[in-house]
Amino acid sequence: MEKARAFAQSALDDPNAFWAGEAALIDWKTPFDAVFDGAKPPFSRWYKGGVTNLSYNAVDRHAEGTPDTPALIFVSSETGTEKTYSFKDLQSEVERTAALYKSLGVSKGDRVLIYLPMIPEAAFAMLAATRIGAIHSVVFGGFASGALADRIEDLEPSVIIAADAGLRGGKVIDYGALLKGALAQSKHQPDHILMVDRGLVQDDTLSDDRRIDFHAARDALADPTADVEWLEASEPSYVLYTSGTTGKPKGVQRDTGGYAVALAASIKHIYDGKAGETFFATSDIGWVVGHSYIVYGPLIAGMATVFYEGTPVHPDPGIWWSLVEKYKVSIMFSAPTAMRLLATRDLDFIKKYDLSSLRRFFLAGEPLDEPTARWSTEALGRPVYDHFWQTETGWPIISAMPGVEDHDLKWGSPSFPVFGYEVALIDEGSGKEVGPEEKGLLTIKWPLPPGTMTTLWRDDERFKNTYFADFGGETYYQTFDFAVRDAAGYITLLGRSDDVINVAGHRLGTREIESAICGHDSVAEAAVIGAEDKVKGQTPIAFAVPSSADASTDGLEAEIKSLVDKQLGAIARPSRVIMVPLLPKTRSGKILRRALQALSEGRDPGDLPTIEDPAVIEDIRGRI
Repeated sequence: MEKARAFAQSALDDPNAFWAGEAALIDWKTPFDAVFDGAKPPFSRWYKGGVTNLSYNAVDRHAEGTPDTPALIFVSSETGTEKTYSFKDLQSEVERTAALYKSLGVSKGDRVLIYLPMIPEAAFAMLAATRIGAIHSVVFGGFASGALADRIEDLEPSVIIAADAGLRGGKVIDYGALLKGALAQSKHQPDHILMVDRGLVQDDTLSDDRRIDFHAARDALADPTADVEWLEASEPSYVLYTSGTTGKPKGVQRDTGGYAVALAASIKHIYDGKAGETFFATSDIGWVVGHSYIVYGPLIAGMATVFYEGTPVHPDPGIWWSLVEKYKVSIMFSAPTAMRLLATRDLDFIKKYDLSSLRRFFLAGEPLDEPTARWSTEALGRPVYDHFWQTETGWPIISAMPGVEDHDLKWGSPSFPVFGYEVALIDEGSGKEVGPEEKGLLTIKWPLPPGTMTTLWRDDERFKNTYFADFGGETYYQTFDFAVRDAAGYITLLGRSDDVINVAGHRLGTREIESAICGHDSVAEAAVIGAEDKVKGQTPIAFAVPSSADASTDGLEAEIKSLVDKQLGAIARPSRVIMVPLLPKTRSGKILRRALQALSEGRDPGDLPTIEDPAVIEDIRGRI
């Protein structure tokens, strides 16, 4: 580990020299005057005075150098469509879309809201916005009208681009109807609505005078070209909304130059990607993974990116692996939830494909439990890299760095802080750093490295007050996660600090209890919440999914409680263990713990716009 540790330390010892070197991974129109400007903490400006463009670095420079190299590989297992765009093809599509924006009056600093499924037009829409200096905000296609309306009001876009519908597991999702509902609720109204008609909805659910057919309007352009708008490095590229504890979503704002450098550096040093190879991230453009490692990151590095519409099990559980074989995927990035789902299927769906091109396989988005890590490693026959990061950071905080050096992995740990992040585990009571094997708040000493959020959209005060705290006279960014570091330096995440439960004065991380429960051979997955208790304040309640639908659950509750007793002590013992066939999750795989808490306390869980299967809620309600 000596080489990787030294590399990460060099970024902390002399950040100006380190990040000046990494800046050579992208093209600059005008060189920067200063690598870092921290005159107004906790705000940071990276590459002050430098002029560049995110879209140019992702598309144009490769179209000029390697025009026929594959850039975007679109696959829809929902429609049976596959199409590959070279960098030259992608440049043409992006430029035509940018020209359409400009014909509608969109210019530098204007906002474009993108409400599209995983279709090529979504990538064109994002890259076209950054090409002309407009600020895009992608809203996940599964969001219902109310959540979409909140984002429209906050962003105030001049143009919205949407599709008539999306598909998931063969089910049609009527985007037009959802957008119509959102516009009815929003005080702000866009000037234009671009619609991508996929022919999936018979009735015109969005009849609006502002509606423009996306493809027809592009085809009718007299001049389908649009020059690149060169931006100062700290100017914004996009806004991506993430959940807020107040209920109001937070608009994470990203810059241009620092983000491009960070992505290029992470593809090289963390993911070990190389130009001409293929990168396959199985996420959605509505999330930060889709921004960083479906669209911008791989393309900036000169890699082809797989743009996939579908699920991991349709038409069968081999679909992903067939794509790895067909398109010679080198780097793959998915989520533990998907691997747990695949672990319930026959291994032949993986083994029958040639995965020899797959050099690196990464998982993130939620804690990676040891059983899933072991199964994935054995099924794929190669190391599986857990890594940790956030919407706010835009790229990994803690990870192995196989692009620098291979080293031993530890089950349950995403490894070590990567270059640029000075991570400290802080005791929430004393405000001092904890020792090895002691639980602390995972924080990052300011300044944050390039590519992380620069502020919250139109809310500098919320940015400062939400994310930064003073410990020992120093400013630290708060991730709101608990973690522990062992004597060798491996960090293990224990759960959210804002998801802790208080049992008789004891603060317990739900992740710790979940890990203990998942250690039982008969449990595939678990979620723990804190329910109101008149005596103790809160009591832990566990929801556990059996590892086999046919297995008997007689006596399992008592065994689970005993297991928690042994690992964490009686104070952490769940008052109830409710066996359920499925946990309620969002379409991106996040467990809806707040909904479970509401059900446990006899409350209505309310509107759940991102839930994968609403029927799960009713099933659990009947078991409580």
